Amino acid sequence: MSLALSAAPAPPAPHGPIRVMVVDDSVVVRGLVSRWIEEESDFELAASLRTGRDAVMQLERVAPDVVILDVEMPELDGISALPLLLEKKRDLVVIMASTLTRRNAEVSLRALSLGAADYIPKPETNRGVTTSTTFRYELMEKIRQLGGRRKHRDAAARPRPTALSSPRPSLGTADPVAHPPPVDSHRTMFRLRPFTTAVPRVLAIGSSTGGPQALTKMVGQLRSLSERIPILVTQHMPPTFTTIMAEHLARASGRPAHEPSQGEPIAAGVIYVAPGGRHMLVTRQNGVPVIALDDGPMINFCKPAVDPMFSTASQVWGNALLGVILTGMGCDGTQGASEIVAAGGNIIAQDEATSVVWGMPGQAAQAGVCAAVLPLDQIASKITRLFAGDRS
Repeated sequence: MSLALSAAPAPPAPHGPIRVMVVDDSVVVRGLVSRWIEEESDFELAASLRTGRDAVMQLERVAPDVVILDVEMPELDGISALPLLLEKKRDLVVIMASTLTRRNAEVSLRALSLGAADYIPKPETNRGVTTSTTFRYELMEKIRQLGGRRKHRDAAARPRPTALSSPRPSLGTADPVAHPPPVDSHRTMFRLRPFTTAVPRVLAIGSSTGGPQALTKMVGQLRSLSERIPILVTQHMPPTFTTIMAEHLARASGRPAHEPSQGEPIAAGVIYVAPGGRHMLVTRQNGVPVIALDDGPMINFCKPAVDPMFSTASQVWGNALLGVILTGMGCDGTQGASEIVAAGGNIIAQDEATSVVWGMPGQAAQAGVCAAVLPLDQIASKITRLFAGDRS
């Protein structure tokens, strides 16, 4: 079965650089991030401000595409400023920035439910911000992917000439130097595999940017099924954030959800969330599937990463494993998904229209490993039918 998406012609390239507003009460952080932005050829510094109140007052004048919004600030903090900013500009991309405390993790995840596009954890000290190449890379890529998607949508909404644009090159693996445009800015072609006849018994889910919202919604729709099966989740998140994420999933699903311990047996009715800073793997111990936590290097710039979870789970459960790839930047999950398929399992990916960033699911779709590519609100019902033995 083949499928071409999307039916609409590819949108024209957006006009002008991505305009970024930096809002942080730390003069060191504010100055450093502003300089990073000015060094990127496709970015433009719209404003560098100290408080949320300044951001709200100047938003319309400086007209940014993206706002980097600190959580903790005087006068008006980030969580209070967020709805005021979005009220003035509904399509504004807001990325929350906070240090790794439980309170800030809770605030950042709450901000996602209030309309923030994403979050980024800041190193705890100014020196950490200055020396962390990972923080800089992640922040620049989030701006590029989320801001680029917004500008492409704006460009698509404008009147276009009727002549077809010239073909666009296909996207490869994300390159930290080359900075390719977002994968969802392309007209994409992919082929779907038929579902195998095996009935799955285990669900493994990978996600990144936009994942917390997507995961919470999807597991809430899987309440009846989640009582009978184990669910493994790898969401690209740092420590503390994954702890809070597990608590959110427990409330949404009505099932126990937690970061597992080393060697913990995998049981039906439990949601296992990969802990921030460690890869979550699956192995057998005395014939029983158990969790194995790995402190090895990052994979696909991520830790935890989806690929090792998918890969090791496929070795344990074979064709009884169903993998799902939700919204997220990059290509993590595609290699592991190919191993699930090779073992006789199936892969479902979230579609482009409902993804915050169609990087991870888009790469899997283009690799030809997916049996279905679906809108987020259709994935849970499809999963439920597959576990019931219905492949229609």
